[in-house]
Amino acid sequence: MAFTKQRAGAPTGFFQAEAAGLRWLAEPGAIPVVRVLGVADDRLELERLDPAPSTPEAARTFGARLARLHSSGAPGFGWAPRSPAYFGPLSQPFEVPAAPRESFGEFWAEDRLRPLLERARGQLGARGAAAVEEAVDLIAEGAYNGIAGGPAEEPARVHGDLWSGNVMWTADGAVLIDPAAHGGHRLEDLAMLAMFGAAHLNEIFAGYESEHPMPSGWRDDIPAHQLFGLLAHVHLFGSMYTPDTVSAAEEVLRGR
Repeated sequence: MAFTKQRAGAPTGFFQAEAAGLRWLAEPGAIPVVRVLGVADDRLELERLDPAPSTPEAARTFGARLARLHSSGAPGFGWAPRSPAYFGPLSQPFEVPAAPRESFGEFWAEDRLRPLLERARGQLGARGAAAVEEAVDLIAEGAYNGIAGGPAEEPARVHGDLWSGNVMWTADGAVLIDPAAHGGHRLEDLAMLAMFGAAHLNEIFAGYESEHPMPSGWRDDIPAHQLFGLLAHVHLFGSMYTPDTVSAAEEVLRGR
């Protein structure tokens, strides 16, 4: 039985981009990904999943599988499996670049953060916008190319929009849905899971580290990787997200 996502007048290639992202995430066989059954300009047909409660054990397994997905790699930072690429909800997606950049900092700052900063500037206020801009400049310089000040990371195969609502818990474990898949930094997905509090988050992190040990202090880098998601929320939903966004920017500046 199929589940159909549908929207008349969807942006050009929106559903095709999501389908390509799902197939690319499924390619390494590292983690369960919802199966694409069909795609058209105005719809995406997916296998129907039966939800089940999450458990600590399932969360730990999910974390380990996510680490393996990330380690399967990507052609470059910012590369996406199809262009145009999109981010955001079905009702309000916006286009994002899909070409690779030389470094994570260049990709994150120039292709994700600065465009959203300009869109959200009026909602941030002068002080908030200045703090975000300073944080973006620091990221562009490469301060967060690694983890906890370590060597630069290689491009990871990331979901790209991994808030808790895009993890479907089933009897067979967690299944990835609704991606904005691209080559990125492995902390992008972990930061998004933390942003709105995924179920059994510490178990997810423990499972992740069982597969890919992280350096001491890695969680201090999370705000730099949450900044895009927070700016997107300011842009899409308004100034109620401004305090959290400015706070994240200030933490980015303190962290380096």
